Amino acid sequence: MDLKEVYSNVEKLYDTEIVLEGWIRNHRKQKEFGFIDFYDGTCFKSVQIVYDNNLSNFDEITKYHIGSSIKVKGKVIKSPAKGQEFEIKAEEVTLLGDCPEDYPLQPKRHSREFLREIGYLRPRVSLFQAVFRIRSLAAHAIHTYFQDRGYVYFHAPLITGSDCEGAGEMFRVTSFDLNNIPKDENGNIDFKKDFFGKEASLTVSGQLQAETFATAFKKVYTFGPTFRAENSNTKVHASEFWMIEPEVAFCDLNGIMDIEEDMLKFIVSYVLDKAKDELEFLDKFVENGLIEKLTKLVDSKFTRITHKEVISILKKADVKWEFEPEYGEDIAKEHEKYITEYFDGPVFITDWPKDIKAFYMKANEDGETVAAADLEVPGAGEIMGGSQREESYEKLLKRMDELNMDKKELDWYLNLRKFGTCVHSGFGMGFERLLIYLTGVENIRDVIPYPRTPNNCEF
Repeated sequence: MDLKEVYSNVEKLYDTEIVLEGWIRNHRKQKEFGFIDFYDGTCFKSVQIVYDNNLSNFDEITKYHIGSSIKVKGKVIKSPAKGQEFEIKAEEVTLLGDCPEDYPLQPKRHSREFLREIGYLRPRVSLFQAVFRIRSLAAHAIHTYFQDRGYVYFHAPLITGSDCEGAGEMFRVTSFDLNNIPKDENGNIDFKKDFFGKEASLTVSGQLQAETFATAFKKVYTFGPTFRAENSNTKVHASEFWMIEPEVAFCDLNGIMDIEEDMLKFIVSYVLDKAKDELEFLDKFVENGLIEKLTKLVDSKFTRITHKEVISILKKADVKWEFEPEYGEDIAKEHEKYITEYFDGPVFITDWPKDIKAFYMKANEDGETVAAADLEVPGAGEIMGGSQREESYEKLLKRMDELNMDKKELDWYLNLRKFGTCVHSGFGMGFERLLIYLTGVENIRDVIPYPRTPNNCEF
């Protein structure tokens, strides 16, 4: 039986004999009896196993180490101890897998930096039991939201020949022997001899390909890993991260903002409902007020305001900024924080200066801004970015020429504007950014199982 089943049916299981298999989290031994803090990973909670010297192998059990796997046969009984409803009175305790005394996860608080060094063991720690169960639940919530609303789940390619964001910070994919790279007559790398016959990279976004499917299925979404060779060591950047990217045909900017708000509220509500134990733990030990913050978001009205209006508010603010806000420029973290506090809730910032946004965003009539929206949430800053895509062939072609982009590589993308074009929009949400918000764990390295960051590719 699983521990989750026991907690779900405990009233029916009193005085019933059950068998559990799991691990020892802590072990307190006394002269005539002992207590094992037992967990099996099927739920966040653990249970106390009580054994005494009536067991034939009592002396042997007292020597079982923390971290060992065991099989327990015993009865579910009401607990006389405070803070727990029931415990297991052991009739048999069998060692399945021993553990040495120098097992790294002893019953004390370990730093997150230390736990990253033993990343293959950290899923056993209560903090990461909570974080990664919430990660699993949030992923399920995302699929549930889109599948229940008729979206097609589109698997974007991980190897690509195009740079969606135009940033150039991409990991190269090659089959070349790096000690013997072929060159052409001009001394340049001869990519014609490479596996794909051209330069190839790991994708930074599946958006462009998703647009092709949106013009066939109307509503699609991607949810998978993306990669960025950005040499950044901040708490919110990783070289490998997961993205959710819906694309919707016949949908304008206001329509896609409606979807963003509805989706985020759905995911947060889902986690609040399904991860009560995990959130209570995180609220107590990681971010005080976490549950209140998440509940408030679900009940919030999301403000919509233009980038120009935001800059005006920031300029009038009685604040000494580290980075002075300017029209036509991006906003900093301190600005994001101020704006969400100013409106006391999530804020969509719309109509961004075109020169700081991607080439595919629809130009507004003023010729200076694009139909783009970033969603800022209290305590996390930007969590989503979306836009209406430019559906005009001529306007998109002109914008690509302005940016000196290689139109040959993206002729297929341009052709979408020739073959039955329509108004369409989409957005991207970094899954790990969402998890930082949901868990209160502020470092991206602690919400992804095996983080890939500059100078770090362990496990």
